[in-house]
Amino acid sequence: MNPFPKLLEGCLIDTKHVESAAIFVAKTGDVTFNLFKQVCPEQTQMFLDAFKHVNVTRQRGLDFRSKHYTCVRADKHSIYTKYEGHGLILVRTALYVIVATYSQSMYPSICVEAVEKLAEYLREKGN
Repeated sequence: MNPFPKLLEGCLIDTKHVESAAIFVAKTGDVTFNLFKQVCPEQTQMFLDAFKHVNVTRQRGLDFRSKHYTCVRADKHSIYTKYEGHGLILVRTALYVIVATYSQSMYPSICVEAVEKLAEYLREKGN
């Protein structure tokens, strides 16, 4: 049984400060669970490449859903980006990448905290 639907709902969506989220395998880009309407392989590869080239990500930002997000923070574990009150958060663990978005009516800090806590939980479980 896939534990990710309950994790994403309980840890992220239920905060009311995460608009949508997905988890995919860090090595392959295979989507494990997805609450977005669609995440294509090109997008997951872009997210993986963002972690491989954090300096470029810091300078150029990321394009997602026809919007250009500027980078607020990028390191080997976390990438935070924003676009006109919306945000895209990426957090990497040993095995997974968690992707989450927030909208203008949500608090970015709560979204970031929720995603980082879920990532920490996965790291503690060896994921």
